[in-house]
Amino acid sequence: MTVSLTTPLAKLLTNRRRVSALKGLGLVTCADVLTYYPFRVTDPVPLRAVREGRIGEPMAFAGVVRDVRVIQMNARRGYRVQAMVDDSAFAAQRHVPGSVTALVFFSYKQQYVNWLSARLHAGASVVVCGTPSEYDGMPQFTHPEVLTVPPTPTASQESARGLRFDADSIDDALRRVCRPRPVYHANSRISSEHIHDSIVTVLRALAAGDDDEAELSTAQSEKTAQSTQSGTHGTTSTTAISPERAEPQESAPSLSRASSLSPAPDGMETSPKILTAALRRAIPDILPESVREACGLMHRAEAFLAIHEPDSVDSFRQALHTLRYEEAFISQTAVLQEREQARKAETFPCTDGGMRETFIGSLPFTLTGGQASVIDDIVQDMGRDYPMQRLLQGEVGSGKTVVALAAMLQAVGSGYQAVLVAPTQVLAEQHAETIGGMVSKAGLDIPVTLVTGGMKLAARRKALAAAASGEPGIIIATHAAFSRTFQAPNLALAVIDEQHRFGVEQRETLLQRGEKIPHLLVMTATPIPRTAAMTWFGSLDLSWLTELPGGRKPIRTFVIPEAEGPTMANMFRHIRRRIDAGERAYIVCARIDEDESDDQAGQDAELFEEPDDASGSGDGTGGSSSAQPKPPLHAVSEIAARLEALPQFQGVRFATLTGRDDDATKQQVMADFAAGVTPVLVATTVIEVGVDVPQASCIVIFDADRFGLSQLHQLRGRVGRGGTDSWAFLVSRAEPGSIAEQRLAVIQGSLDGAEIAQADLELRGAGDVLGDAQSGGKSGLKLLRVVKDAKMIADARARAEQVLADDPGLDHEVQLAGAVLDFTRGNESHLISS
Repeated sequence: MTVSLTTPLAKLLTNRRRVSALKGLGLVTCADVLTYYPFRVTDPVPLRAVREGRIGEPMAFAGVVRDVRVIQMNARRGYRVQAMVDDSAFAAQRHVPGSVTALVFFSYKQQYVNWLSARLHAGASVVVCGTPSEYDGMPQFTHPEVLTVPPTPTASQESARGLRFDADSIDDALRRVCRPRPVYHANSRISSEHIHDSIVTVLRALAAGDDDEAELSTAQSEKTAQSTQSGTHGTTSTTAISPERAEPQESAPSLSRASSLSPAPDGMETSPKILTAALRRAIPDILPESVREACGLMHRAEAFLAIHEPDSVDSFRQALHTLRYEEAFISQTAVLQEREQARKAETFPCTDGGMRETFIGSLPFTLTGGQASVIDDIVQDMGRDYPMQRLLQGEVGSGKTVVALAAMLQAVGSGYQAVLVAPTQVLAEQHAETIGGMVSKAGLDIPVTLVTGGMKLAARRKALAAAASGEPGIIIATHAAFSRTFQAPNLALAVIDEQHRFGVEQRETLLQRGEKIPHLLVMTATPIPRTAAMTWFGSLDLSWLTELPGGRKPIRTFVIPEAEGPTMANMFRHIRRRIDAGERAYIVCARIDEDESDDQAGQDAELFEEPDDASGSGDGTGGSSSAQPKPPLHAVSEIAARLEALPQFQGVRFATLTGRDDDATKQQVMADFAAGVTPVLVATTVIEVGVDVPQASCIVIFDADRFGLSQLHQLRGRVGRGGTDSWAFLVSRAEPGSIAEQRLAVIQGSLDGAEIAQADLELRGAGDVLGDAQSGGKSGLKLLRVVKDAKMIADARARAEQVLADDPGLDHEVQLAGAVLDFTRGNESHLISS
């Protein structure tokens, strides 16, 4: 078997449990484990003589075994191996007195104990790395890492005749144990050390090549036999760790981390250094050589070796930089190719702007500068013979609907159809009513057709027939636009409202039904920082609406600690006064019912979970065991009952709205709320997008510390739409000084969506801000940071443009072409393409 990046781990690793545990992490092939990067690297271990040691601090030293004893433990089943090591020679080099310390190992495996005591025989020269503790007034090391070395040059020569050691010399062994160690995210099935050992095994196998394949296979088979005898169950793990730290499926590992190919209990061999030249043959570079040299980057094989087996912290950081740049270059090449591919498609040129101008002239207000500029850009795009692809990001209430209608009238005026797709039926109906009214006031005789899944059959058939006729007009639709029954043969423009609510496959189903590709306008009010937009939506032209129409007043935002009863009471009294003045109030909760789990609630709300251990646990077990559990989220049913019972709301009617309600119920609830029949609406985040009630002046968001900032900003935008004073109250149970408290301080102090999104991105990460569909955990990007690496992304994009200009098909960059294809296939959610 030739080992390559596509080789399954099951064919390379002999330990089935190890393979299964790695598969649980999503690691199936050699390429998978090589791109499973450590999240940090340990500091180098200092050299210290035993007398210089400090209890609880790692250290390394060299010594000679003076005595070894095997003690059967009476209190519990098993054995205790104790080796007394003298460091006099090593200590003398450091000008301190020598000392004797104990190395202690525990095991219930007789075979392992025999093998261990044979290796640590009296007179053996060893290098020890571990953390000293104190027992009976003497220093001792429990389950340290131990490397055996030749005691004399003669012994080193004899190693060629069968007497083998872990290292050629004391200096070599000390370099190995003192070097920085990578730490990986792990779980209860597999430790960080075992993940590392598996990756090193893969690197050795790739570097071995065809010539050494037979030797490698033999060594692994012998290692399996040795491991079974010594209690390792066939694992190739070489990290000396205690049974308490070992995985439940893999007990008592072998003595030395370095002896991954050690054949037998009574044999000692030198672990060969992984040769970079050999590794290069197995791991081809992806970056063009000109780019790599210009940026001073490592070869990909060198980077893999340096990040998984670093000689120093500097080499680890250099490898990290190289692999980050590689991800930036691949992603930017992919989006640039997507953009170029879209421009080869045929579309409907829309050049007649008469209806658009009539509509704009009929408006009772003047367009903002941003609206006018974006409309001009869209008109220019739609006049071309290739499809427009534009992302319009606008603040809540910035007038995106007016821009969208102007674009749709450009298409209709040119004799074609336009469709606006909304994420909910409530929003679709609001759009239909608003757009129909605007078209009517402009004196334009244009059909506005509503198509939703909740329509009665007869009405829906009539609407679908109108769309299928191809008659110029505007269609407002929900997900029904993605069904097979929806046909619009002259569709020249598709407007997708709140794009993150739809899947890429759904959008492409709509866009690729006819012979020509319609223009695409994607709109979102979810703030996305420019650096993130450049990374994820680089195939689209980007427009921002940051200027709010005149008459809108700033929303006053307050963070209310839930534990402060008087403050909560004052908040409710304020809301009652606003209701008495004829205004409305939203109360938002993350859960529907009290018996609903937080995980279920998180499916509808963009909940933020602050890590229990932000620094990451050193052993990769996933966090602090002492972390306090978070209180359960408040539910709509619970809060509605509590508020109705408060004296502040006596005589006030409440309504509830959740995603479980049917369409008819939602329509009636929103109608009653807008009319003031039920002036307080207790709801989930279904009100987040598009709900427009001008009389709503107050919003209370319970568990605000558990929401993402972008979603809080969206929810806050539901009030103040009628030009009145407005308030947002963020009820929080965040701990003082926590990240959650910092996040709420950001939104309390800013109404700028871009600024909020930037802060959200820095505090949470790109995946959380952009949602699961754009989450880093599911993408090909594992190291790239869209905020901190903004300059790197821009540089990679510029260089990718040059490479594609010289070689559009990447015919001379086969590895890059393959990586781009893999990235695109695995990241359709990140690229909005035609």
